[in-house]
Amino acid sequence: MKLTRIHLIRHGETDWNAEGRVQGQSESVLTAQGVAQAQTLAAALQPLNFARIFCSSSQRARQTAAIVFAHCVAEIEHRDVLREIYLGPWEGLLYKQVAALYPCEHIAFRETPHLFSVSGAETFAQLQERSRAALREISTDHIGQEVAIVSHGAWIRSVLADLDGKSLQQLWEPPAVSNCAHIIVDIDRSFKIRLVKQVTDSHWT
Repeated sequence: MKLTRIHLIRHGETDWNAEGRVQGQSESVLTAQGVAQAQTLAAALQPLNFARIFCSSSQRARQTAAIVFAHCVAEIEHRDVLREIYLGPWEGLLYKQVAALYPCEHIAFRETPHLFSVSGAETFAQLQERSRAALREISTDHIGQEVAIVSHGAWIRSVLADLDGKSLQQLWEPPAVSNCAHIIVDIDRSFKIRLVKQVTDSHWT
């Protein structure tokens, strides 16, 4: 059976990651460490030649992809559907500010993500529906090929929850999806997903 092999990659560390600030779909940029993380991953992926590369349209993901895939001939295609969960009024705030201003919602975000709801923001169920649709389209269009997707922490976690048959309540359970994490999955024609390998570099965890 022909499969689509997909490499899921999270962006490198950003200035807002370092500050403990909520990013969502707001823009932030890679730190020096984020650039170094992307360069390390680029060296590891040097032997691979991807048929297609898809990337979130967010700046931090675009920066990461430009570094990681500088050696590839394939053009990088930016897609809004690969962006992080939209967190509306939280975006730009420090997480400690969110905890003070939205105590119940912040607890739900961290401990019961399946119940998380903030006016003007996406739910995790909506995020997972979006990630599932994007994966289905990409895998169907590229059967038998090896492709890469550069996205975000919660976006990738929603995919892995689907993969493991977990409920959204288990979204934050280990393993971690650290900056520039690299996870390889195979998807068949019936959209069954199989984890091939989760590549982690403990130096960045």
